[in-house]
Amino acid sequence: MTTSPLADLDLVGAEVLGPDGLNKGAICLRDGWIAAPDRAGRRVDLSGYRILPGIVDIHGDGFERHLAPRRGVMTSLAPGLGSTDAELAANGITTAVLAQFWSWEGGMRGPDFARRVLEALAQEPMLTDCRVQLRFETHLLEDYAAFEEAVAAYGVDYVVFNDHLPHDALAKGRRPPRLTGQALKSGRSPETHLAMLQALHAGRDAVPGAVGALAARLAARGVRLGSHDDPDAGTRRDWRARGAAISEFPETRAAALAARQGGDAVILGAPNVVRGGSHSGKVAARDLIGEGLCDALASDYHYPAPRLAVLRLVADGVVSLEDGWALISSRPAALLGLADRGVLAEGRRADLVVMDPVTGRIGATICAGRISHMAGAVAARFLG
Repeated sequence: MTTSPLADLDLVGAEVLGPDGLNKGAICLRDGWIAAPDRAGRRVDLSGYRILPGIVDIHGDGFERHLAPRRGVMTSLAPGLGSTDAELAANGITTAVLAQFWSWEGGMRGPDFARRVLEALAQEPMLTDCRVQLRFETHLLEDYAAFEEAVAAYGVDYVVFNDHLPHDALAKGRRPPRLTGQALKSGRSPETHLAMLQALHAGRDAVPGAVGALAARLAARGVRLGSHDDPDAGTRRDWRARGAAISEFPETRAAALAARQGGDAVILGAPNVVRGGSHSGKVAARDLIGEGLCDALASDYHYPAPRLAVLRLVADGVVSLEDGWALISSRPAALLGLADRGVLAEGRRADLVVMDPVTGRIGATICAGRISHMAGAVAARFLG
């Protein structure tokens, strides 16, 4: 059972990151919403802290380690979703897009596991507003109908197209790197796994037409579409022509620039910023942000990363706090069509975080007026 929203609570004394920037002020919570101070509420003095909009994480697969820490460990996904909820909240995330694979990789990234995740999310109450993005591997030609049925059955409103096949190795007749590890995770023998990869690669000529038709059908139902790891400008233009107006983690500046010039949204990985560059030698997110070629930062695989990335960018003078925090709050909210959050203003959802401005630690996370995380000195203030 979910908790009720906090009623008539006034958070005072803190610096508040509102529409006009960072100012001393008060936030009045009334039944899950930010409201005008029309009546007195219970006061909580948060002097010395900052109140910022809750983080909207537009793409993250860090939940995988909670749902399937080892093969066969989790017979029920509910405990893993509970742990995911807690980690999200502890990192200030109030809206999370769980990026679930529908892939030839099998195991926790296969179609059967995707259906289990969709079913579990439909049944399990969460304090964090958790939504699903399905990541579809384009060469699974025989899965198109089943995938489309799942999107409709579970009301999935965000689909991203992937192509993670090791085409270069397959085209040269070589065994792809990490073949044995992938095979074991999928429950296949290396020989069976390789044969499957070769068959998928062999059907590549049919993919552009099939994926274009699928994208058109999904778009007609109002599904938001994106592409993942665009390697170059031409690939980005191809996806735009299919209606995929979001470019997730473009691998090159040329791809990101093509997205910007075409009016597409660019999502970059926050861990890339925290690390100081891509772990795989692709374009550095920090450089693209400095050029204005970024609309939102996502956790990717590490839920602490959005907050840490913004704090690093601000400390290094790349962006202001206002512009940096917008990359993980108002701007991803807008991309998702969520006009009720991302900004601390009257009439918006009470999605907010209380942060220590010195350490950057999250003392409290409130989602739709419900406490999803609270600890340490901030908790003492609320209890006092």
